[in-house]
Amino acid sequence: MSETAHWKAAQECAAQFTQNWSNDEPGGAVIGFDAQGIRFAEAGGVESLSTLAPFTAASVVRYASVTKHAFCALVLEHSDKIGLDDPLGQHLPELQAPLRDVTVGRALDMSGGLPDTRECLSLFGLSVYTETKAGPLLDFLVRQTRLNYDAGTEISYSNTGYRLVEAALERRGVFFRDYVRERGAQAGAVLDAPDVWNDPVIGLVPGYWRDGERWQLSAAGLHISASGSMTGSGESLTKWLIALLEGKGALDGILERLSAPRQLADGRTSGYGLGLRQSLLGNRTFIGHGGSHPGYKSYFLLDPARKTGFVIVSNREDTNGYKIALESMAALTGDDLPRPSSALRDGTYATESGPWWIKVAGSTVTYLDADETVYEDDGPWVSSRSASSPMRLKMEGEDIVGEVGHAQRRFHPVREQEAPASLSGVWNSPEGARFEIENGSVIMGIGPVRHRMPLRALGNGRFLFTLVDGPWTKRVCLNLLEEDRLELVLARARMIEYRRAG
Repeated sequence: MSETAHWKAAQECAAQFTQNWSNDEPGGAVIGFDAQGIRFAEAGGVESLSTLAPFTAASVVRYASVTKHAFCALVLEHSDKIGLDDPLGQHLPELQAPLRDVTVGRALDMSGGLPDTRECLSLFGLSVYTETKAGPLLDFLVRQTRLNYDAGTEISYSNTGYRLVEAALERRGVFFRDYVRERGAQAGAVLDAPDVWNDPVIGLVPGYWRDGERWQLSAAGLHISASGSMTGSGESLTKWLIALLEGKGALDGILERLSAPRQLADGRTSGYGLGLRQSLLGNRTFIGHGGSHPGYKSYFLLDPARKTGFVIVSNREDTNGYKIALESMAALTGDDLPRPSSALRDGTYATESGPWWIKVAGSTVTYLDADETVYEDDGPWVSSRSASSPMRLKMEGEDIVGEVGHAQRRFHPVREQEAPASLSGVWNSPEGARFEIENGSVIMGIGPVRHRMPLRALGNGRFLFTLVDGPWTKRVCLNLLEEDRLELVLARARMIEYRRAG
């Protein structure tokens, strides 16, 4: 098959996705490219439900976490001001241990154990819509004295390292927004990086999420930080990525350094680099990253050896950019797609103690509220094939054993039951947050935003409840540490504690 035929197959694959976005709903674009430029651009849906203007490759969106590799490129370009082996406390001396001892490299490669700021706010009952600013958020992190896990022992996604390193660079007079505008212009791209949701961005299209019945305009109050602040079109992202692949001028060697494997403390290799994650397809290794803000989804996947890639941008919450990119790349290369596996027995499982639980439903495994598809691996094993949420598991009798986030776990089957009355009372956080437990339910909020969320017991002092916040639905684990002390746990924040009022 000729190269042209391969690109034709990739375009047909991409079009199958974009054709599902009709002209009366939000949409997106899929772009295939090589070092010479764009090979195709498929688009569907609209960029605004107010104007019904068609979504195109030139529509400007929020890239969200696709931003991360660009920020890491800035860090690498300023190694005279900040080093990957520097402890965060060297640049932010107000941080307390153990956060101050996490290195810049671990803060950026998802092995630092830093709790995700946005998920911490969720565990305080603060909505996605609650406005927060950079200064008070840094003050909050300065007060923290717990990590999600010891630095270097696991991989778990968190945005906080990027927030902290950005703050450190700004103290040295280095600003990310200036960098992306300048480097973007050099690549022929129009890029920006507003750190506040309500900052005007030229051409930015609205984002949408579906509440089950209708499309809703998206919004978010969190100060975004360099973990996800970039904006631009699909075309501009493509031009930037081509410049990275070419590696000319200031970008010489940057892509190789960003994508180089990183090591855990025990020497094991992680597939998450500096804002880039490895993806496997057949015997080939690709690099890319996704992004998700309320109402926006994006993804890119690169083949550095052949200097080809795919970009997906959209203004709708339900876009699966990873699936689109991987299937388009498979059509281009001729490699077989991985096969989802249902080898794990459906049900809810938990470790003997601690807040770690999983739920299996077909080929979907939910770990601490984070959903991952698992695929066939060697023999009885299944794998998430994800560098940012690695899982390798198998059935062993009634249990599920293996690694999650590179940490060894054994999960036992559990049956969710009603919570006991002994949990009842008012629970307070040192940060001023509070909730009640009454008649087996967690009650958060006041007045018209007072929510009652039933608790389900997992045994040994662990309980689950479901928190709905606009476009997000979160399954929170309440883990009883002592009779009057507990922690609330999500995948990205595992250290928020409450005590029962006396």
